[in-house]
Amino acid sequence: MPPTIITPSTTTAAAKHLTSAVTKSEALSLYREILRTAKAFHWCDEQNIPWNTKLKAEARKEFESSREEKDPLIIARLLVTGRECVREVQRKFNEADRKCWERIQRDVNRGAGGGGTGDGGDGRDGFR
Repeated sequence: MPPTIITPSTTTAAAKHLTSAVTKSEALSLYREILRTAKAFHWCDEQNIPWNTKLKAEARKEFESSREEKDPLIIARLLVTGRECVREVQRKFNEADRKCWERIQRDVNRGAGGGGTGDGGDGRDGFR
C-alpha cells in the first residue's frame, strides 16, 4: 500500500487507517531497525562505554516515553521522524565508511608502488 500524506482534512481517515495493530507493527519495525543500525557503532566514548550500548538505551528510553501516546497523528509523526533519522544516520555512517575504505585503498596503493609517490610517477593518484 502506498504511503498516505496526512493533511488536516484527512485526519479522520488517517485516524481510521492508523489502527493500533498497524502502529505497533511499525513501531516494532522501527525499533528493530534502530537496534540493527546501533550494532555498527562498536567503538567507545570517553567513559569507555560502547556507543552501541548507549544508542540502544537511548532508543529504549524514547520508545518507552512514547508508549502511552494515543493520538494517531502524533504517533504517525513520531514514526516518520524516527524513520527519517535512522535513514540519515545510516547514510552518514555509510558515507564515512566509504571514505575510510577509499583512504585505506589510497594508502595501500601508495605503499605498493616501490618508492617515490607510488602513483605512477606523475604526481597524480590512481583514481580518475
